[in-house]
Amino acid sequence: MKGVILAGGLGSRLSPLTQVTNKHLLPVYDKPMIYYPIENLVKSGIEEVMVVTGGKFAGHFLSLLKNGKQFGLKKLEYAYQEGEGGIADALKLASSFVDGSPVCVMLGDNIYQYDIAPHVQAFNKRALAKSSCATVLAVSAGTSYDPRRFGVALSAAHDAKLKSLKPSEVIEKPSSDELLSIAKEGKTVDILTGTYFYTSDVFDVCQTLVPSDRGELEITDVNRFYMNINSLRIARIPGWWSDAGTFPSLLEVSNLVKRYGANLSEPAK
Repeated sequence: MKGVILAGGLGSRLSPLTQVTNKHLLPVYDKPMIYYPIENLVKSGIEEVMVVTGGKFAGHFLSLLKNGKQFGLKKLEYAYQEGEGGIADALKLASSFVDGSPVCVMLGDNIYQYDIAPHVQAFNKRALAKSSCATVLAVSAGTSYDPRRFGVALSAAHDAKLKSLKPSEVIEKPSSDELLSIAKEGKTVDILTGTYFYTSDVFDVCQTLVPSDRGELEITDVNRFYMNINSLRIARIPGWWSDAGTFPSLLEVSNLVKRYGANLSEPAK
């Protein structure tokens, strides 16, 4: 399996900090933000990684990360995304790098308490058995997370305690009214955390997408494709998770890392 870290975007919600560097190079406690996804992938057994970035500070990544040997990577490559085309548009740039392998796609501002090694192993097994499939890591929606900020997956209420499930729908940033309607229908809401596993046909799927109302190629549409062919699984993760895309979440995740650490091995069951 190969890893792709998406680290583009303007980071406008973190301005003026992002007037001088890319959002993903800002500090989270004692390390640059981009270190956390790289270290997670390496600890989880992924040794070849591509960082997709863009904007006027793209060269800062090369200055900091160099060839990736400091992390234990065998290969670190870079791709440049022009404009703001969306997550799926950025993923398309990694097609030649992935070269037919299963791929783990991680957003560069996502940080986890535990590494994703069990999910890497599980998806490698799925990809051997099924040529077209996807798994998305998730957390149950609750008081700690605002589902209006994220993509979500819906499932039947009786799935609430399962660790892995088949969703009935995926929605990008549902409104308050949509969430009220979902609650009345008795459905379970899981927030998609920003780590996605795909078989290599994901690049063919990306080629079929049309821009959304935001003018972007949406990763939600990719996930919906796999859901419609009964090949999408939602895997709930233990421990805390946070993105670092706003000032409150950047502060929160820094405090979580300070208190608990990040990318730890999952405790024995």
